[in-house]
Amino acid sequence: MSQSTRPLPRRLLLVDDHPLLRRGLVQLFSLETDLAVEGQAGSKAEALELLRAQEFDLVIADMSLGGVSGLDLLRDIRVHWPGLPVLILSMHDETLYAERVLRAGARGYVCKQASAENLLTAIRRVLAGQVYVSEEISARLLGKLVHGDADGEGRRSIIDLLSNRELEVFQFIGQGRGTRDIAAEMHVSVKTVETHRAHIKEKLKLKSAPELMRFAVHWVGQQQGQN
Repeated sequence: MSQSTRPLPRRLLLVDDHPLLRRGLVQLFSLETDLAVEGQAGSKAEALELLRAQEFDLVIADMSLGGVSGLDLLRDIRVHWPGLPVLILSMHDETLYAERVLRAGARGYVCKQASAENLLTAIRRVLAGQVYVSEEISARLLGKLVHGDADGEGRRSIIDLLSNRELEVFQFIGQGRGTRDIAAEMHVSVKTVETHRAHIKEKLKLKSAPELMRFAVHWVGQQQGQN
């Protein structure tokens, strides 16, 4: 195919609050003739500004955007640009977040630890109108269709009870992280983390901070043993 008749590359918008990661993705995609990074944003506000100014074929967004959930950006895109596909690229545990992301309207979920080949496969699959998750998550979702929602181990109940931010805090608690450390990691105030902790205790019917800590540590340990 001659250069004059070659299809134009698909236009990508990268949304991640880590400039180094965006730079690495730009370098990766620069080697692909069918993909072109046409915009970069480090926050939800910057992403929305770019979306209002120009057209894109795909948004690749992080789950955490400097204290704002990537799902908040996803919801805005679903409202104002309903036909624009979104692929979530995240460091968070796929077994916990992939289904939430799909339910919120994303067309795929890829862990940042995935290979460049898997990421490119995900991008092209989503651009082709399909949905992308890993084989493990695909098998889990199919299993739920056959056997029902519960997995028999309590995982579903916790995921469904907690909001995205509460689940993130709960994981950090289970990793032994303190309130100030969690606040710094999530780019929020200590008071906000304390509010999340209170809501988690209420939803999980836990009476004290030590009880929350023991429960979270045990639960996180279970997830690590199953992944």
